[in-house]
Amino acid sequence: MKQKKIPLRKCTGCGEMKPKSELVRVVKAPDVKDEQGEFVKAGEVSLDLTGKKSGRGAYICHSEECFLKAQKSKRLEKSFSTQISEDVYNALIAEL
Repeated sequence: MKQKKIPLRKCTGCGEMKPKSELVRVVKAPDVKDEQGEFVKAGEVSLDLTGKKSGRGAYICHSEECFLKAQKSKRLEKSFSTQISEDVYNALIAEL
């Protein structure tokens, strides 16, 4: 019987490749634009515990240590190409 392929993702904190199911997904929702294509609102950054939200995703281990490494080196900001406020970081750490 053929074995099912397990998807691997890289933790933005420690840089280790781990199975997708062992990591927490942080997602940036798509930007909102009006009918003329003008930028209206930036996408919101949040935790995706289900792994089903739409948007750009980055993965972090369940440990607070990895999250703090990613925050200190601004790896999430680099992944999403946007500034992330301290309020968002505090909310994410509270949910972890």
